[in-house]
Amino acid sequence: MGTQHLKSLSRFPDVDIAHVCDVDANRLATAVKSIESITQKAPQAHKDFRRILEDKSVDAVVIAMPDHWHAPATILACEAGKHVYVEKPGSHNIREGRLMIEAARRTNRVVQVGTQSRSSAHMQEATAKARSGAIGEVLTARVWNSQLRRDIGRQKPTTPPATLDFDRWLGPAPEIPYQSNLLPGIWRWWYAFGTGDMGNDGVHDLDIGRWGLDVGERHPNRIAALGGKYFFEDDQQFPDTQSVIFEYDLAGGKRKQLMFEQRIWSPYFQEGYENGNIWNGTKGYILAGKSQGWEMFASRNKSVEKGQSGRPDLVAHERNFLDCIRSGERPAADVEIHHYSACLCHLGNIATRSGRTLTFDIKNERFIGDDDANQLISREYRAKGHWAIPKGV
Repeated sequence: MGTQHLKSLSRFPDVDIAHVCDVDANRLATAVKSIESITQKAPQAHKDFRRILEDKSVDAVVIAMPDHWHAPATILACEAGKHVYVEKPGSHNIREGRLMIEAARRTNRVVQVGTQSRSSAHMQEATAKARSGAIGEVLTARVWNSQLRRDIGRQKPTTPPATLDFDRWLGPAPEIPYQSNLLPGIWRWWYAFGTGDMGNDGVHDLDIGRWGLDVGERHPNRIAALGGKYFFEDDQQFPDTQSVIFEYDLAGGKRKQLMFEQRIWSPYFQEGYENGNIWNGTKGYILAGKSQGWEMFASRNKSVEKGQSGRPDLVAHERNFLDCIRSGERPAADVEIHHYSACLCHLGNIATRSGRTLTFDIKNERFIGDDDANQLISREYRAKGHWAIPKGV
């Protein structure tokens, strides 16, 4: 996503990309050449992003680091007076997500998270239709993440490539030895650095599902989950198979359910969508996919309306971020809006690891009567302490 942002943002007439940063020298050089080829101007290159935060002329930063860096980098950037576009999932864990919100509000900075469907016209249309009453009262939503991922194999620790500053890559995370199936990109399957595919790809569809279910900006009260590694026999730590149910207690004794299914070993689409959403109402249902479009059905599966098609609109999402910097308005995927979607991933992963139904104190963001689950609300940091560990964790 960092490469995509560079190519996209460099074409905005009101954007000047002054700096790029990467801890891998080869990737850093590629980034510089990419910008220079489009703008005929080479940005400054760094492997320590603090050098960028020190530049008072910088208005905003785009954070496309691994998940374990999202909150620390966002908080430091806000405190340095920078607006932030941070990739999804916004946080690595529940506690850091709350600290990100507090930092954004304390510093009055715009923080947009990279769930682009919030700025995509076809998904705005689909979720609005689900909330409109067109299919009656929507009581449940089902979300699925079904695709074919690859086996990452089993490797032993080795020496990092000479081009990689691995210690800087680790940052505030626990010190572990480098191995070749850890990065780039593969870190998302490791507890210390990623959030699994639920946080990688599933967060997009969970965000859409929650949006159309119209439960507001709040957490679920109960989470039940089953899953694990049913297919891959490699070093991945997160499940390749998950079924999670979130139950919301709403005003007037009403309850709603959001269900999530994940199969990252399936070389086929489900109900016509690789990743999709269904909102089930008392008078019909709506089937939608972030990379396709949506369709509404009435009784006996009669198709009554088809909406516009489309794909996640990165350019519109970036434009929304830039416009909000100027207007001071909250962006489409504001850090607080996103927190309640990212936490679905965290809650689902915790429930899957625990193998039991969890009850969540939605105000204090703690599990009720479950000390083991509460240990996973935050995470481990370097024993020696690190300059990027967020205060208040």
